[in-house]
Amino acid sequence: MLEAVGLSAREISVYQALLIRPGADAARIAADCGLLEAEVGTLLLRLAQDGLVVQSGSRYEAAAPDVALGELIGRQEQRLNAARLEMQRLTQMFRDAGVPGDTGAVEVVSGASAVSARVNRVYEAARGEVRAFDRPPYVQRLGENLALQQRRHREGVSIRTIYSRDALAVPGRFQDDIELSCAAGEQARVRPSLPTKLIMADEAMAVVPTAMGEAFAEAAYVIRSSALLAVLSALFEHEWSKAVPLVTTPRQSVERLDRPDEKTRALLGLLASGLTDEAIARALGWSARTTQRRIAALHKELGVSTRFQAGAAARDRGWL
Repeated sequence: MLEAVGLSAREISVYQALLIRPGADAARIAADCGLLEAEVGTLLLRLAQDGLVVQSGSRYEAAAPDVALGELIGRQEQRLNAARLEMQRLTQMFRDAGVPGDTGAVEVVSGASAVSARVNRVYEAARGEVRAFDRPPYVQRLGENLALQQRRHREGVSIRTIYSRDALAVPGRFQDDIELSCAAGEQARVRPSLPTKLIMADEAMAVVPTAMGEAFAEAAYVIRSSALLAVLSALFEHEWSKAVPLVTTPRQSVERLDRPDEKTRALLGLLASGLTDEAIARALGWSARTTQRRIAALHKELGVSTRFQAGAAARDRGWL
């Protein structure tokens, strides 16, 4: 969860270790976290720069979470507010550019079928890469463009998608669409929320909705090579750098004894993405009791008691 404020899994692990062992030195924390002392020293320096750790000689103290984390959350909220203002400015640019008769960089298409056709055209137009923000609601049916994505992968086009948590929680979406896309080669990451829907073909064309709310999927701007498209490209890369990788396993892969099974890897990916137990249950098609039982079993296997510790332990084992 703290990845949302820019902390890495190892930084979180070190901070949590200091919370329960105040005044420890780098060697003690390294032993607790299963990391190299030199690496822990670097992580402690970063945490100190963020105000999460206070150094006194060779000893370290964790700053109070409500103060230190509150400040980090405040900074993130400021960045999100700035992004919202930028989106509002861009939206006005879209509207100004999309007047009747305009044949420049922006075109407006209306109707769910027309929007869906333009989304498919983005996949067809890509020569190197497709990038997308994925969040509800949807124009296309569940898995409707899966075959198209798989064909484009075979043709050498890479696909990177950032999903909102709401997208993962749509019943059937994870197992019957996202997991299959990742098995075909899609690189997937997760953000708590996304500013809009977006799909881009290279640096040549993008489709974004014209409105939010109920009309979210009924009309879209088609944006071609322009300064505006460059801004959207930069926005995607910024969100991608902050997103948490969503780990899935191809269904046809051969299981290894030293790695978790497919369902456990899916569970780890969703836990690392910050989904609630209820959202995980919907994504994986499990009951609430089964979800809680699987999480408890995973914690026991990893020898941890919290989600943060589970994520750090799984990464240390190379599971994530």
